[in-house]
Amino acid sequence: MQKQTEEKFKECCHLLKKGELLQADEILREILVNELDNEQIQFAVNCSSYWMNVIRQMLDVTDDYERGEIFLHEWEQFVSFTEKQKYKADELVMYCYRSGIFSLALQSYSKLLDVQDFEQRAEITRKIGLCYKKLGEYVTAKNFLNESNKLKPGVSSVIAELADCYALCGEDRQAKVLFREAFFVDAQKVNLCYLDSELIWCLVRKIEEKGYTGNTLLSWIPVYGQLFGIFTVKRQLKAQEVSRLKQEIYAAENEMKDPTCNTELLTPRLCNLYFWLIEHYAMNTEDTSRINEILMRIKILDPVIYSLYAK
Repeated sequence: MQKQTEEKFKECCHLLKKGELLQADEILREILVNELDNEQIQFAVNCSSYWMNVIRQMLDVTDDYERGEIFLHEWEQFVSFTEKQKYKADELVMYCYRSGIFSLALQSYSKLLDVQDFEQRAEITRKIGLCYKKLGEYVTAKNFLNESNKLKPGVSSVIAELADCYALCGEDRQAKVLFREAFFVDAQKVNLCYLDSELIWCLVRKIEEKGYTGNTLLSWIPVYGQLFGIFTVKRQLKAQEVSRLKQEIYAAENEMKDPTCNTELLTPRLCNLYFWLIEHYAMNTEDTSRINEILMRIKILDPVIYSLYAK
């Protein structure tokens, strides 16, 4: 790449990080004329084409919440788009687009912070926290996500994103507690596209190696998180939580008897429920016969998981 072209590309990256996508696109098209064999430029141009199409579709969208939602939704689609491209995803280009897109989303959501409704504010602070996290401002992100979690507790996506923040801040113990909680509450509602810490992605990659993908992969995360020694920080359950846990186990066991049930999702869910009940019994020094009974249920359900858990 010639020096003049390098300078233009640096200018382009600067514009992208600020969310100035139209100006960046003009420079990229100009650079491309003399860099047709440059894979980094080709990749950047493909990315720009994607976002120019999105921007054109958003011309008539004036609602700030809707604009923010479009940016977040399109980011997920964009990540999938880049994985299918002829040219390998360039880290610098991806970083610049991530900075720009989440800056634009943040601008939209930040205009809505004066909302009074608790549920709406919980959603807005969650989205603002997510944007700050993607922009690398982890402490600020953590503050907004904590507020969202206080306003509306028990939302697995919020808990997972908060856990991710703690991991990115180097607070692994708190991250492990929250990740374990998030995938227990509802693994299917956790969006991996919004998680960045090596703590969780190290686990995801190991599960992918076993051939799991999509919703099935999400369901196995809490199980292998336990087996691989990542979700190791436990907490005491409240009496009503123990009652709900036992009720869910009873319902899941009955569902397993139905030959048409989705065992791909139900088996890991039931394994995880069993793990939580065993840990509850162990923390409260219950009769070991209760623990042995649950271990036997795991052995019948999935002998491989039993052998890994019981060793």
